[in-house]
Amino acid sequence: MRAFIYSALPVRVIFGRGTVSQVADEVRRLGLNRALVLSTPPQADQAGKLSTELGQLSAGVFTHATMHTPVDITEQALQVTQQRNVDCLIALGGGSTTGLSKALALRTDLPQIAVPTTYAGSEATPILGQLERGQKTTLRDLKVLPEVIIYDIDLTLTLPAALSVTSGINAMAHAAEALYSSDANPVTTQLALNGFSALVGALPKIICDPTDGEARSDALYGAWACGTCLGSVGMALHHKLCHVVAGSFDLPHAETHAVILPHALAYNEPVAKEALRPLAKMLGAPTAAQGLFDLARRLIAPRSLKELGMTHEALDLAADLAVSNTYPNPMPLDRTSIHALLEDAFEGRPPRSQANGSRDQGQDQQEIVHA
Repeated sequence: MRAFIYSALPVRVIFGRGTVSQVADEVRRLGLNRALVLSTPPQADQAGKLSTELGQLSAGVFTHATMHTPVDITEQALQVTQQRNVDCLIALGGGSTTGLSKALALRTDLPQIAVPTTYAGSEATPILGQLERGQKTTLRDLKVLPEVIIYDIDLTLTLPAALSVTSGINAMAHAAEALYSSDANPVTTQLALNGFSALVGALPKIICDPTDGEARSDALYGAWACGTCLGSVGMALHHKLCHVVAGSFDLPHAETHAVILPHALAYNEPVAKEALRPLAKMLGAPTAAQGLFDLARRLIAPRSLKELGMTHEALDLAADLAVSNTYPNPMPLDRTSIHALLEDAFEGRPPRSQANGSRDQGQDQQEIVHA
């Protein structure tokens, strides 16, 4: 066994069916009594119901959480927390709601209870992405990690099949990049493989029957496992590209992950082939990149940035932003190669390895292997 460092995250996880009923107990356990329930506008009714169930423990709702966590929305919510003497945040929803809760916690240090309804996984991380003046930036700070996560399988039964797929592939991206992370370790590697496997098995079943409770349970568990990997080790090119593309050009977050993931893995696979080999095997494909591209096709997930609303003219700026600062990545960051990657993702073409075509500089790189 090689030497490694692993830092466990301090979060309480409650997983099961009907567990949303335990939110009030968790508020009391934390010694709090003025909880603000957060949600997006489409989940306002759910937020209102939870607020009613909390009774005197509730300080009301704020239902304007928005994709990519715009700073101006956070400032509006901050005023509400101050006006209502809020002492606890409850995030009911997906990544947008969790992001708002984290942004508020960063500014106020208020305790958080996350109640995820998608497979985003951000609730399991101390990472916050925020949008300000058209640029999305990220930070890592334990202040934004929720104190409690309540996973209720029943809350995911009505998640539309299409969103379940893109949200699930988003979660799978956390696992994939954890395998070749610069600080990968045996603990997160096993968790990544476990979570990825759970999602690979669950998503096709959810497409066939969105009310399949066992498949929903596996998918939600997989999302937690993959999200924990995201929170424990650093990510690389794929996550950088998704933040740049989705945040800067106002594209949907999960769908952008679904489109870019096969291409980002193809970029890195020449030097991370052994690390990614288990994923290829799970997907029954020669490479992880090809396997994920084929899986997205079978699950009818979006496969091009064009269909998400990105323009071809934006590719140059996206490539510039992707190499504007340094970050760990198995393959060297080359603007020409990244632009070619984005071209393929824009058109929805199959992923190409750096070892082929215009991307041939990977052949001389030392292969990365993480056990």
